[in-house]
Amino acid sequence: MQRREQWRHVLDAEVKRWRAKSCEQLVAELLELRGYEVTFEGKSHQVEVEMIENTETYLHVIVSVDDGSLPGSSNPLSESFIKQK
Repeated sequence: MQRREQWRHVLDAEVKRWRAKSCEQLVAELLELRGYEVTFEGKSHQVEVEMIENTETYLHVIVSVDDGSLPGSSNPLSESFIKQK
C-alpha cells in the first residue's frame, strides 16, 4: 500500500472518531492544537486536530495526518468537517 493510501485510512478513521464527538466535547478537547500518534499496520502516523472556527451556529474542525517521514510535514493529508451546534 502506498504511503498516502495508508494516510487516507488513518485520516478517515480519525475524522470519523472526532466527528462523533459532541460540540461540547470538541470545544473542551480542542482549546489548543491537538497532536498525537496512532499506529496503522505497524507504522506510526502523526495526527493533528484543530478547531479552526467556533461560531454561534457551528464548529469547523480540521484533521491532518502524515507519517513524520518528511521534515516539517510539508504535505500532510487533511480533511475538515463542520459540526452544527
